Formats: sequence, structure tokens, C-alpha cells
Amino acid sequence: MEILEFVWQVFTPLNLLAITAGVVGGICIGGLPGLTANLGVALLLPVTFSMDLTAALLMLTSLYTAAIYGGSFSAILLHTPGTSASAATAIDGFVLTQRGEFNRAFRVATFSSVIGGFVSGLALLLLAPPLSLLSLKFGPAEYFMLAIFGLTIIGTLATGNMVKGLIAGTLGLLLSTVGMDMNSGFPRFTFGFFAIQSGVNFVPAVIGLFSMSQAFLMCEESRRSIETVTANKSNWRFLPTWAEIRNIRTTVARSSVIGVLVGLLPGAGGDIGSWVSYNEAQRFARDKSEFGNGSIVGISASESANNAVTGSSLIPLLTLGIPGSTTAAILLGALMVHGLLPGRTLFEEHAHITYTVIFGFMLANVLMGVVGMGLGKYMTHVTRLPNYALIPMIVVLSVVGSYSLGNNFFDVYTMLVFGIIGYFMRKVGFHPAPLILGLILGPIAEKGFRQSSTLADDSVILFILGSPIALTLLVLTALSIVTAVIVESRRMRAGSG
Repeated sequence: MEILEFVWQVFTPLNLLAITAGVVGGICIGGLPGLTANLGVALLLPVTFSMDLTAALLMLTSLYTAAIYGGSFSAILLHTPGTSASAATAIDGFVLTQRGEFNRAFRVATFSSVIGGFVSGLALLLLAPPLSLLSLKFGPAEYFMLAIFGLTIIGTLATGNMVKGLIAGTLGLLLSTVGMDMNSGFPRFTFGFFAIQSGVNFVPAVIGLFSMSQAFLMCEESRRSIETVTANKSNWRFLPTWAEIRNIRTTVARSSVIGVLVGLLPGAGGDIGSWVSYNEAQRFARDKSEFGNGSIVGISASESANNAVTGSSLIPLLTLGIPGSTTAAILLGALMVHGLLPGRTLFEEHAHITYTVIFGFMLANVLMGVVGMGLGKYMTHVTRLPNYALIPMIVVLSVVGSYSLGNNFFDVYTMLVFGIIGYFMRKVGFHPAPLILGLILGPIAEKGFRQSSTLADDSVILFILGSPIALTLLVLTALSIVTAVIVESRRMRAGSG
């Protein structure tokens, strides 16, 4: 009976209004490049201080999951990921938009996001205490091997050319070394620029590689529109067809589980979850050539995983006080401001608040699908505008998004530099995705290895391999490399034949 009371509390007018406001605000924030979920929750936090505690937490968590989903809008329409977690979605989503199939891309992305977010809500409801203990098992050795395993994805992310993928990934790793050395405190490769002593800012780099490079490419055909094949706007579908669901159901299930597990790891985030899931979807696909050419499986893998991260990142937060993401850290501050401490008391003494928020989070994932598809129908008019009208829009969004991160023009310069890099990469057949992955995983691998070296009594290799989890990840890494080599050799034989 208590469960029914918690569910009923979700549907009170105040709580429904809070969820709706969070969802609408999250989709709008997520759809604008640079305005991340972290920024949205941080901006909304002061507003919630005077609100009812349950309604405040419902609004914040709803905005969190909706902002991650909202990033798919601009990723699919403009090849401009609204959030870094949507970068993988842009690879196939934009291709479908160019073919006039943006409705298909939207409905697959929305369906996958809803399922991924709902699954993470179920994990939060049913598995919070035992799953939260898993995050405690990860130390420096485990994070190092996790990053190395993630780096094996690089070869397969470059559609059709592993060598180019490895070159781009290596460039990303090299760029990730820019900044302060964690042991000596000495600046590396900063060339006197104080602004990059903390490293290359990841979000401006993503905006530049995907958004600004796309604007440069569109300048070459200024009178052309994004949608190169005219679609019938009257046949807008809100749900995927049964054929599409059958095609993506296994991928959505697998990617949702991957997203839940990645969300448990502090600092991992939706971007790592989406790239890992995208790679696994490509690995299990019968026709790997579809990826990068408008694969709905690729879209579903990315979107189900990045939304599955949202709920599971709250598991270690609520049970142990360990935030699984930057946004979860902001939510921890919201709890403490309102006098709540994470742990057992949150599920016992304040169960009426905790479980109402969990059920509200699950409802928010369903509601964002309804709101998102309703908005998407009207946003698709953008694709019919000529490039010369869209280019200023993309440039302005890119500049504003980069500047808004820290009110720093150096982030805008970083975005422009990476935009030029991305433009030339795409002109000569290099995809920016491996470079992004190198930027993400490089610092994680370095930090894990440096800390392992400090903790190791004798050999750092023996220290790392002494962990069962790290050893398991090493085996998975070896299998990933062997699989990638076999796939590439078959592709080359097929091409020569």
C-alpha cells in the first residue's frame, strides 16, 4: 500500500507541474549546444530553495534526464550535439535528416531514450543498495583498465578505415595530455597559455569538431538545404514501426544495461556510456557498413545508453553519498541544502520523499517522449531552410554555447580551433569521433595509471592485474582488439576482391 501512496504523490498537481516544467526546460536546454544538463540543474537550483522539497527534487531530476535527451534534437537536425552525450547520435542521425528521414531518426531516438531512462529508474528503484556497492570496487587499477578497454573502440568508430580511426584517436590522446602534470604540477604543452593549464576544455572541443566544422562544410554549398530528399511532413509518426522496434530491441536492451553500469562509476558520464554502447552495437551488427550511414541501431544504442546513465548515477548518490556524475554532485548539494543526508535514513526516515522522486523520475522519462515528439514535428522545418540561413544560427549557437561554460572567450577560441581541425579531418576522410574518445578517456587512463604506480609496492603491472575486475577488463580488451582486426581484415579482403 505504501508503494501506491508514493505513486499517488507523483500525480498531485504541484508535483506534476514540477515534472512538466523540468522536462520542458530540460529539452530546451539540452537542445542548445553548450547548455549542458549540469548548467541547467545549477541554474535551477536557487529557484528550488523556496519550493516544496519533493517538488524541487522532481523538477531537478526531470530536467537532468530531459536535457540529456534534448541533446539529440540538434544532433539529428544540424549535426550539432546539444550535449556531449549526444555526439554519437549525430553520426547517423544527421545522415537520416539529409535523406529526409528525420522523423524516423527522431522517433527511434525518443523511443530509445524513454526506454533507457525508464530502465535506469527501475534500477534505481529495485537495485540501488546492491548496485551502489559495485562502484566502491573501482579503484585506480580498475579505472585504468576501463579506459584502456574504451580506447579499443577507436578502431571501429572510424567507419570504413581503422588506420584513420587510430590516427585520430592518437591525436585525441595527445591533446588530452595538455595541462598540468598531476604529479609534478608542471604545465605540459601549454606554450604559456594560462587558460589551458587545466587541460583542453572538452565541451568547446566537441562543439567545434561537430558543429563549427559542419558550418564550414555548409559554406561550400550555401544555397543547398540540409534535407536533400523531400519528405512528406503529413506522415509524421510518434512511435516507431514494429519493424523498427524489432530491429533495435536487442540493442536498446543491451545499451540500457551498459548505461546503467556506466552510470554507477563516478565521473564516467553519458558520453562514455553512449560511445561504448555505439561500439558494442556495431560489433554485434550483421551489416557494419550501415553505421555512419544512417543506422537506426546506432542512434538507439547511443540514446538508450546516455539516458540509462541518468538514473543509475543517482544510485551511489542516494545510498552512499557518492555522485556518479557532475549533475549528481549538484543534486547532492540540493539534498544537503534541504537538510537531507544520503544513506539508509533517506530510504527509511524520508522514504516518502525518496520513492516519490524515483517514481516521478520514471514518469518524467515517459513525459519527455510525449513532449519531445510533439516539439520535434515543428522543429523539422529547420531542415528546409537554405544553408546560408542556417550557418549563422549554428555559428551563434556554437559561440554562445562555448562562452556560456565559463564566461571565457578562450573557450570560444578553443571551439574555433577544433572547428578548423574537424573541417579538415572530414575533408580528408577522418571522422572526429575517435578524437573525441581519446580526449575523454586519456585523462582517465593517465590518472588511473599514475595512482596505480603510487600505490604499487613493486610492479605496477602486477598491481593492476591483481584486481579481478581489472583482469576481466584486460580479457575484454584483448577480445575487442582481436575482433576489430578480424573485421578490418575481412573488409580489406572484400574491397580487394
